[in-house]
Amino acid sequence: MTSDVVLSAAMRTNLLSLQSTQNSIDITQRNLGTGKKVNSALDGPQAFFASRALTNRAADLTKLLDSIGQSVQVIKAADTGVTALTSLVEQADSIASQAQEALAAGTAEAKVTGNKDLRNIDDLTDVPGLTAGVTLTLTATDADGDVIDPDPAGGVQTSITVAVAAGTSTNELITAINEIRDQADQSAVFEAKLDDKGQLSIRSLVSGGSFTVDFSGAADADKLAAANALGFGEIAKVTADGIAAAPNNVGFTATADVALKSHNFVKNDQGDVADRSTLLTALRTAEAPTSATLFDGISGENYTIAVNGGAAQNIALAATATVQEFVDAVNNNSTLNSKLEATFDEETGQISIRAIDASVESVQIGFAGSAIGDSANFGFGLTDLSAVAAGVAIEENIQLGSSAGQLAKLEQDFNKIRDQIDALVSNGDTGYRGTNLLNGNDLLTTFNEDRTSTIETKGVTFTSAGLGLDEANFSNAASVDGVISAVSDALSSVREFGSSLANDLSVIQTRQTFTNSLINTLKEGSDKLVNADQNEEGAKLLALQTRQSLGVTALSLASQSQQSILRLF
Repeated sequence: MTSDVVLSAAMRTNLLSLQSTQNSIDITQRNLGTGKKVNSALDGPQAFFASRALTNRAADLTKLLDSIGQSVQVIKAADTGVTALTSLVEQADSIASQAQEALAAGTAEAKVTGNKDLRNIDDLTDVPGLTAGVTLTLTATDADGDVIDPDPAGGVQTSITVAVAAGTSTNELITAINEIRDQADQSAVFEAKLDDKGQLSIRSLVSGGSFTVDFSGAADADKLAAANALGFGEIAKVTADGIAAAPNNVGFTATADVALKSHNFVKNDQGDVADRSTLLTALRTAEAPTSATLFDGISGENYTIAVNGGAAQNIALAATATVQEFVDAVNNNSTLNSKLEATFDEETGQISIRAIDASVESVQIGFAGSAIGDSANFGFGLTDLSAVAAGVAIEENIQLGSSAGQLAKLEQDFNKIRDQIDALVSNGDTGYRGTNLLNGNDLLTTFNEDRTSTIETKGVTFTSAGLGLDEANFSNAASVDGVISAVSDALSSVREFGSSLANDLSVIQTRQTFTNSLINTLKEGSDKLVNADQNEEGAKLLALQTRQSLGVTALSLASQSQQSILRLF
């Protein structure tokens, strides 16, 4: 076009050089401003996309790093729970061990202690309630329930009487009791003494044995007065002897056991162990399976049970009643079931009635038959519960082993620990953000972006049921041993899981550290591909600016030929 400006070759060359220099300056300034030498795929596609891949992987791993951190917190929460659980289970173990010691001490001997100070009494008949001729009749059995023959003169008898005569001192009464010997080996049967308060204490020297003390007198009141005078007024009870025309018995039975235990029952003359469905009318003792049954099944007969001398509760005995129905009748009685619990052991065929409240000290059992000779002699006490008259109750007062109340309290304490274990685990206290490794949840921790590297932390169910901790039953050595074994297994399980948690936590933390380092490596590699060297870019900018200045000067020199033409005008 005629309007186009015509530049000389030299000027055009210099102009192109300046334009190139300016482009380089622009790029260098952008590199300095952004800190990157590759800002888009146009700047270097290979470096740009390689850097982008490294950056994306670093971003993915950063997200995983957050997840790994949360996994660490889940395990830490579980580990805190394991620490608390360990403490609770150890506490349960301590309670079970106390129960074992208490049971061993309580069942080693039958013992009673009065509440009257009998020190320095030279004539017991001076004590109100004690008259000359009052007697104490003592009967002892061994751990198997066999009666000790106490007759030192020979022959066989089941009891021996210690009399209070005029001029009998406290020490003489104690000596008379201590002189009772087992005819079989002449060993002492009882130990009587005054404790540090002057109270009369009588205990059986037959390991695991029991004994009965009956007081004499013309009437019930006289017998109770004699028992009270010697300090046994709170223990001795009036129990019917089944003879309507005679005074009732006044006394007590002291057992070494902390529970009332029946005979070992069989259900036929072949000696097959009774089960829960066995009729009461079929029960026989394992020692005498061919003997008559222990209950004849007459309708309207009742077994009676009372606690601490309270109102007797009737347990109806029907001809069609089974062992389980008898047990249920005791456990469903609203007066008894807060104090006592009946159980049946199908391995031994034995019914047990045990204290479940610390206040239980004595249990009164009885039987009311419909005719002479009727019986329901389950073997809980020493008295033969056979009716001697229709409708007349035969009763026995049994003082439980000294540790019965303590064991009931320990059972309550143990069950509280079970409740706390359930509360700790089931309520989510040991969980973190909905994941509770101690209540059956599993935890999957992923270590790489394509999810091919993981670790799974398997959860457990550490409720009381999951740990195998049933409600406490400290009624006998076998049940206590079972509780101790269960607690030991639970403690081992908790500790083993704690060790497993520690191992998984160590692995996860190692991978957490590795992932963090890898992210830094990836970011560093990405930066090396696209980041600009600020020193280099600054030097380049200075050189380009110098080149630009020189270019401008060169362009000025190139234009001087045209300026010479201008001088012609």
